[in-house]
Amino acid sequence: MENAIIKFELLLNENATYFPSLASEILEAKIPGKWSKKEVIGHLVDSGIHNLVRFTEINYLEKPYHHRPYNQMDLVNLNQYQTMDIYDLTQLWLSINRQIVRIMKSVDEKALEYAIILSDGSEIDLKFLMTDYVEHLEHHIHQIRS
Repeated sequence: MENAIIKFELLLNENATYFPSLASEILEAKIPGKWSKKEVIGHLVDSGIHNLVRFTEINYLEKPYHHRPYNQMDLVNLNQYQTMDIYDLTQLWLSINRQIVRIMKSVDEKALEYAIILSDGSEIDLKFLMTDYVEHLEHHIHQIRS
């Protein structure tokens, strides 16, 4: 977990000032059927919200924990990230993820082994879900930076 947390904090620190430094034309450019860079940041907000809930709920809900998917496309549209101020969007993204870092730093070693049942019936554990969240974040940051 330590390596994932270090990578996570680095991603947050490197991009908290980078996102707002991009010109609106770059952030809001759309290709049909694809999200703009701004919408990708919004997707990362939605992902952060859902994973923050997962990372905390697993500690008090009945085990095994059942992972609930969410409609990513609808959320990006409903939250209107394309029209949101980039400074506000970046602060929202950063605040949610700083809280996730706090949760990850304080998670009990035993809790990392808690079973999670995915919607397809397969099983993972909390450690996988947390490290996968950091990988997902990194993947999308590479998209934004490309």
